[in-house]
Amino acid sequence: MDNMRIHQGRMLRGEIELPGDKSISHRAALLSAISEGRARIENFATSADCASTLSCLRELGVAIEQDGSTVAIEGAGKTGLRTPAKELDCGNSGTTMRLLAGILAGQDFGSVLTGDESLRSRPMKRIIGPLVSMGAEIDAVSGRAPIRIMGRTPLTAIEYMPEVASAQLKSCVLLAGLLADGATSVIEKTPTRDHTERMLSFLGVNVENARGVLTVSGDAVLTARDMRIPGISRRLRFSWSPRPVSRVRNWC
Repeated sequence: MDNMRIHQGRMLRGEIELPGDKSISHRAALLSAISEGRARIENFATSADCASTLSCLRELGVAIEQDGSTVAIEGAGKTGLRTPAKELDCGNSGTTMRLLAGILAGQDFGSVLTGDESLRSRPMKRIIGPLVSMGAEIDAVSGRAPIRIMGRTPLTAIEYMPEVASAQLKSCVLLAGLLADGATSVIEKTPTRDHTERMLSFLGVNVENARGVLTVSGDAVLTARDMRIPGISRRLRFSWSPRPVSRVRNWC
């Protein structure tokens, strides 16, 4: 047998693509679920938090097919969700609980949002306040999950200024505003992540932004669209010496 000699390499080059963004994946699933039509979502985050969102939507009657990081969602429309047969388990995902609460506040049925021990210890009063002012009936001991929501159709439109900057709180109120009678506004003193507004616009909702005052209308209709969740593509250069210490740095 011929001998084979392997020489130590001095550099490795290549590209890696990270999974889809969790925050955007949550919103893609939730908004596709209340859209009209079918959406194919590629590079959907495979985290446990995003799996909780899909699980809750299935309990609400949304038809979902998943093949690895590709998810297909058959939209039920804004008022096409069904009464869940059991509590909606959000796992450890605060995003699932806070954004889904906004959607459930405008339904004509009751539901319960719960989660693991950690999630049940987190305060939810910030979302409960505006949703109650919009007409939903909400019961939560000490302002924590489990949160019992008796929705109202339609909700009452409000103008709301959060006491603290929070993209989740803003998103909760905007989603509830899609199910309200009239125009609902959120006044942002400090800008927060705008994933929700961007995706609403992408799905055909007119989101007005007048110097930090975000407004949506209750008569808006979401139209399902295929999308790919952005991740990060990065070329890396790896270099090392015969010593056990190695270095990794960004190439570009």
